[in-house]
Amino acid sequence: MDILSLLLWTPALGVLFLVFTPAQKTQLIRLISLAFASLAFILSCWLLSRYDSHTASLQFKEYFPLNPDLGSAYALGVDGLSMPMLMLATLLTCIALLASLTLSERVKGYHICLMLLEFGMLGVFLSQDWALFYIFWEITLIPLFFLIDRWGGQRRHSASLNFVLYTMGGSVFMLMSLLAVSQYDLQHSGSLMTSMNQAAQDMPATEQVLVLLGFLIGFGVKMPIFPLHGWLPLAHVEAPSPVSILLSGILLKMGAYGLIRAVVMLPEAAQTLQPFLLFLALFSMIYGGLLAWRQSDLKAMIAYSSISHMGLVLLGIASLTPLGMTGAVLQMTAHGLIAGVLFLLVGLLYERTHTRNIQDYRSLIHIMPRFAVFMTLSLFAAMGLPSTVGFIAELQIFIGGFQQWGYWMVFFSICVLISAAYAIRTIGLLFTGTVKPSMQSIEDLRLPEMLAVSLLVGSIVLFGLAPTPLIDLSASTLKQINTSYSKRFL
Repeated sequence: MDILSLLLWTPALGVLFLVFTPAQKTQLIRLISLAFASLAFILSCWLLSRYDSHTASLQFKEYFPLNPDLGSAYALGVDGLSMPMLMLATLLTCIALLASLTLSERVKGYHICLMLLEFGMLGVFLSQDWALFYIFWEITLIPLFFLIDRWGGQRRHSASLNFVLYTMGGSVFMLMSLLAVSQYDLQHSGSLMTSMNQAAQDMPATEQVLVLLGFLIGFGVKMPIFPLHGWLPLAHVEAPSPVSILLSGILLKMGAYGLIRAVVMLPEAAQTLQPFLLFLALFSMIYGGLLAWRQSDLKAMIAYSSISHMGLVLLGIASLTPLGMTGAVLQMTAHGLIAGVLFLLVGLLYERTHTRNIQDYRSLIHIMPRFAVFMTLSLFAAMGLPSTVGFIAELQIFIGGFQQWGYWMVFFSICVLISAAYAIRTIGLLFTGTVKPSMQSIEDLRLPEMLAVSLLVGSIVLFGLAPTPLIDLSASTLKQINTSYSKRFL
């Protein structure tokens, strides 16, 4: 078995082991899940060590025909877009499992769903066939629905139903766009994704625009962008915190990843829709930031801030410039790390206090100094403070946007100010003032929690101080994309 198949099927093998493990043996269930998730992370690290960042073409390709008439195949491969997402997916799955050690209800079903979710996410980022991509895209819906519906908060049924309805509705538009492209005479050259890219270039301009709009709806629901974001705040608030780590850290990136692939496939349509994409991006950034500013629930604040940060990703994609696209890919990684650590910290705080209302806290720096340090660093990263990876991503997006639109980027600056406002407000309310009597005996972060948090915060600071390896990982692929754009429009 080749390395990509080995990586892809490792979580599925973990599910198989879990199915035959008695439900009463909770410690064994946790151990099996963490072992297979750790193995997937080790395999992704091994893959990264063998990945040639100087090559723009697909690497470690695997191809096995499934339906010769349609042209669909079991086609896997990695490039500069998928490699960072694979690392992020395997890392955050391990973090989510570590954050689930206190779970006591229906442990077996919970871990089976988490491993199935990782299987689906890896499949999305590894697939080089649109049919296979769509299958794995839909696979992620099933475990995530049960994770929210069975282990969520008081409004978990509404949250899970909203999530499924929104996502399935978006998937219908995505499927319609895929079917529209597949009606053309596909030249099967390795995989359906490759042949559909070729067919899309021969489509009439109007049809290209309609197809890209279908993809925008399908992927925009998952990102999410305004006005397709309605499912996100409720799902984040009601989902267990470990699930929120994966939901915000990885699931939202699936939408951005798919949209980049669609824009590359339909360059003329992307040019036509560029002003519309700019409007959606800027509106999502400001709208999400303002709503995050007025939240009293910590998870709701992070959820709405995710809309703002994913608006930044859309802005980078919409710029169609090398710097903008580089910033978009960097922002996907940055937001995955930042949102992951914020949801982890808020979840750990909720376990100790059973409240997420920011007004219930005061002067936690005296009671939980380690928590205070990590939370402050994470909030600074969320507002794009220099020396964090968020700053590097936002700077690239800003420069790319300024090259394309000039002084329209003043709205970008407003978004940065709003991010700073809610980050500073949160730090002030959590860590200043008089200690409340009910909060006197809260335990600070324990050693296993410190290790998980340190890994994420360390990555945020490390890539902020030395971003070159992360930039180089995607540089060749993005350069190839820019070259293909230049050839078509010069």
